Amino acid sequence: MDQVALESIVELLLEEARKCGADQAEAGASHDIGLSATARLGDIENLEYTNDRGVGVTIYAGSRKGSASTSDFSPEALREAVAKAYSFAKYTAPDRFAGLADAELMASEPPDLDLAHPWELESEQAIRLAIDCEDAARTYDKRISNSEGATVATNSGVRAYGNSHGFIGSYRKTSHSISCAVVGETNGHMERDHWYSSARDAVDLESPESIGRTAARRTVERLGARKIKTVNAPVLFAPEIARGFVGHAIGAISGSAQYRRSSFLLDAAGEQIFPDFFRIEERPHILKGLASAPYDAEGVATRDRDIVVNGILRGYVLSSYSARRLGLVTTGNAGGTHNLIVPGNAEDMNELLKLMNNGLLAFELIGQGVNSVTGDYSRGAVGFWVENGEIAFPVHEVTIAGNLKELYRRITAVGRDQDLRGGIRCGSLLVDGMTIAGV
Repeated sequence: MDQVALESIVELLLEEARKCGADQAEAGASHDIGLSATARLGDIENLEYTNDRGVGVTIYAGSRKGSASTSDFSPEALREAVAKAYSFAKYTAPDRFAGLADAELMASEPPDLDLAHPWELESEQAIRLAIDCEDAARTYDKRISNSEGATVATNSGVRAYGNSHGFIGSYRKTSHSISCAVVGETNGHMERDHWYSSARDAVDLESPESIGRTAARRTVERLGARKIKTVNAPVLFAPEIARGFVGHAIGAISGSAQYRRSSFLLDAAGEQIFPDFFRIEERPHILKGLASAPYDAEGVATRDRDIVVNGILRGYVLSSYSARRLGLVTTGNAGGTHNLIVPGNAEDMNELLKLMNNGLLAFELIGQGVNSVTGDYSRGAVGFWVENGEIAFPVHEVTIAGNLKELYRRITAVGRDQDLRGGIRCGSLLVDGMTIAGV
């Protein structure tokens, strides 16, 4: 469906809500089309086509809220969804913080962020690309003994949102990816690793052959991994996992974590939680950005914002609801953050290896050992032991641990080798003095 059709559906929902007597209402409609192909051991293992659509409506009757959704776009089904949402609102508990974001915060002129680049990918082409990717991995080295497959995927969607303030908007966006995971074996011991590329525009993807070779190289490099003795030493996070390490702080400063009093960074606005050089910037309007958005899930205009400056937390990540709970104003983050950037103060991983001298280079984290209330951090890790600034040997079956409030202050450097494949753009990140538990 096109944007005009989805906007018409949203308008119908809002008009029906008004007829029901709703004090406020908001509605959203979406339509997504996707194709994915997975190849394993040279044959096609899975081919999937998706065509999903849905609408949702939320009605506010005073301070009570009711919601309903449907995948049926017929006028009768849409009217029924509105009626159900209105009837549900009669039974929910009053909540004085509920309601739409303030009208003056709505995006009046949403920018075009160049998010839609459809990939005219036919099934046969997708299969060929997946097989080529896996073949590049399987033929890279004779020690590659098995494969978990290679996948090529594309998705194209359109979303529309409107509310009773008179706001209505829509935009298209696409996402494409290629991934590969293989298994290596030597002397009866096996290791696996993977690699992937993702982008709004298919022309920005790495080639299937490059992705396959990278997955195989990473796997082969892990063969012969050893255990190490427990030690307190620096840990260098590779860019692809450094963003997750930073992401724990973003979760802790979210409005919901703050008003629920369940954060290790509770009431931390204005406090120094990172070193002096450290910054976190939000840039929602990066063209083709994977987390770019002209407005948030409530229609609030997104804007550039510096969340952390000189290590000091400048504010929280808020929707209108969490902001009201805290006596603050929404930051335009209903639905999440939009392109967080951690600027580097060092060049790349090689420079940070030399700066670290001796320690652990972590490429993969295992498990979910993060306590969001206390900040206690304990994750299984796989990577390489580094001596005199050079990689010495692969390491497995170790655990890295500490408390995030302390670990964030121990960040000594961040590289400029940013991983652009997600919503947090962060380079290699060096943390001093972590407990590395081995044998």
